[in-house]
Amino acid sequence: MKPVVSAGKAWFCTILSAFGVVILSVVAHLFNINHEGFVGSITQPEDGPAVGHTVSLAALVYLAFFIFCGSQAYLSTKQPSVELR
Repeated sequence: MKPVVSAGKAWFCTILSAFGVVILSVVAHLFNINHEGFVGSITQPEDGPAVGHTVSLAALVYLAFFIFCGSQAYLSTKQPSVELR
């Protein structure tokens, strides 16, 4: 099976997606527990768990990107290198 994207783009997407999953998971957790820094003022959302659920869905999208890009990076390492003459 051939990769769809180049190796460099696949690795960049994999690393970026991993950071996205971690950061969004932490933010979702903080909203779910109604952390004062996120829902403590009048202008912030009143329903922290609902916002946390939405952010968790965004983290799942990044997880899908991580799996796809990781598979592309793996496939690019298994491809034989082509020498230009």
